[in-house]
Order: sequence, then C-alpha cells, then structure tokens
Amino acid sequence: MTLRAIIFDVDGTLAETEELHRRAFNDTFAAHGLDWHWDQPRYRDLLQVTGGKERIAHDLARRGIAADAHDIPALHRAKTDRYTDLMAGGEIALRPGIADLIRSARAGGLRLAIATTTSRPNIDALIRVTLGCETGELFDAIAAGDEVGAKKPAPDVYLLALERLGVPPEEAVALEDSLNGLMSARAAGLRCVVSPATYTAGDPFPDDCTLVGDFTPVASVEALERLLEAKA
Repeated sequence: MTLRAIIFDVDGTLAETEELHRRAFNDTFAAHGLDWHWDQPRYRDLLQVTGGKERIAHDLARRGIAADAHDIPALHRAKTDRYTDLMAGGEIALRPGIADLIRSARAGGLRLAIATTTSRPNIDALIRVTLGCETGELFDAIAAGDEVGAKKPAPDVYLLALERLGVPPEEAVALEDSLNGLMSARAAGLRCVVSPATYTAGDPFPDDCTLVGDFTPVASVEALERLLEAKA
C-alpha cells in the first residue's frame, strides 16, 4: 500500500517534552501558592491520564479535593504559558531521526499531520523552537486534544487528523511513544511505529507492536516504508 501521509504525536514523540511539562506544572502550582508538587513517580502515574486539565482534576481527586475548589482551566492556561516560556529558552530538542524524517517526507511529497492530546500553543512553541518555522509551514493538518470529545486512547484525534488530511488510514502511518497513543492510532485504523520515551518505556506494549529504540531507523521515507513492509 502506498504511503501518502505520516501523522506525528507530540509529547514524547517529536521531543522528550514531559520533564519540561512537569517543571511547568510545578512552577505554576508554586506561583499560585499551592503546596502540590509532582515528583517523577507521581507524574509517571499521572501520564496514564491524557490531557493536562484532566491530570490536575485526577490529582485533586486523589488528594480528596473537589475539582470545583480550584479554577482548573485557569491553572492549565498558566501552566501552558510557563511551558512555552521555558521552551522559548531553548530547553528542548527533537528526538533523533525526527527532523530527517520530516525533511524526507516533505521532499517526497508526503502529507504531514500532528495528532496530539496537547494544546495548539504547545505545538506551535515546540515547532518554532526546534524547527525554526511556524507549524502550518511544515504540517498539512493539526489535530489537538481540545478539539475532540475524547482524548487518547480514543481514536478521535487521529480520525480528525485523517479527515483534515483527506487520506484514508491505510495510506498513512502514525508515530507514537506510548501505549495510549498506539491504542488510539490502531483504533483509527492506522499502522503505528512506536519509540518509547523516558516516561513511557515501561508501558506494556503488545508483542505485535512495531517498536524502535529511537526514530533514527526510520529517518527517511524509504526506511519507514521498508519497516512497515517487513511488519506487514
């Protein structure tokens, strides 16, 4: 089957962003006078909940605090501002193989999309800092978590990306780092290549999952197609 499109997850896939997200959450909590602190084990657990606002609500529930006791959307907006400020300081880089694959795909005329649970400002900040351009200059479609009714592992965000690309799922492939992402992509009918990141390395990936250590082995369209054919 001809490969016409590649759809990228963001956090953990395009870049190892989760430590920067964790820092931004903690900085925001402190700035608002809240004595909450998400250490690495707690954050690893919270990453099983997709979406920043949802993670805050989940953490509050575990602490026995009513969700309406705090303005969660406002806290999350402040966290997003802090995250983009940190990222603008150059504290992030693309994962190995990602930039080369994007260049190869653009040169080969493939369509590119993003399907993520994160918000559009986070996407734009990452692309601007790491690739030196605006998101729309490289990607033909963007599907963000706040645009769909259900976040990963539901297929909604991938289905939205496919709709905006105008490409059937069998002619596209998803790049992911987590089990939730893999489940989401597969539920949308997509093939998926997974490279676990720091916080998802322990996810219980199924035996038939196409796993790579990083994205260097699929840093060109030709290499990606060979891997997909070998796994077919």
